[in-house]
Amino acid sequence: MTRVSPIDGHELWAPSYDSGPNPLLALESRILLALLGPVDGLSVVDIACGTGRWTERLFRLGANVTGVDACAGMLARAAAKRSIRRLLVLADARALPLRASIADLVICSFAIGYFTRLGPAFAEMARITRPGGIVATSDLHPAAVSAGWTRSFRIGEAVYQIEHFARSRDQITRGARRAGLQLQLQAGYRFGRPERSVFAAAGKRDRFTAACQVPAVWIGLWRKP
Repeated sequence: MTRVSPIDGHELWAPSYDSGPNPLLALESRILLALLGPVDGLSVVDIACGTGRWTERLFRLGANVTGVDACAGMLARAAAKRSIRRLLVLADARALPLRASIADLVICSFAIGYFTRLGPAFAEMARITRPGGIVATSDLHPAAVSAGWTRSFRIGEAVYQIEHFARSRDQITRGARRAGLQLQLQAGYRFGRPERSVFAAAGKRDRFTAACQVPAVWIGLWRKP
């Protein structure tokens, strides 16, 4: 297994990122979409948007979305989706080229573990959020990391593991609080029946039962006062 940096890893992963079924993304999408509620008419910024999974989905639900990512390869894949190609920005989450207080909702999906320092990223997310707005983050659950789950992908016979920081929920919460955000919800979620078919499609049917024993996805919601 080859270890790669977050940017290098996602450059390599970009061409195949959308091609295979991913149980983690399926679980997160199912839970987070229900937690967010209606987004029609909201101004949304999707931080670390990758290939535009959330950007495209929220756009189709009526939100005014901007997708931001630091990986050119992932953004190129997102730009291939015609509905969002003009909604994308290449930028670092620690220095967003966006005005203050422009977003009703900021989403940062499966990226917290890639930031070398949480403080600057949370500070920028808080800065662009309007008073009363929500910052929603998700990531691989700390318990899953402790159980040996990795952020890895395969290209042919080669397996790549993306370097990341294993942070506790308390560490993440402190980072958000220092940015002036108020915790609304913090919870872990396990795979359920809806993800069984995703495991099967990914050729991992035999891993489903064991995977259900560990919290897989962590979600945190904060409000900007």
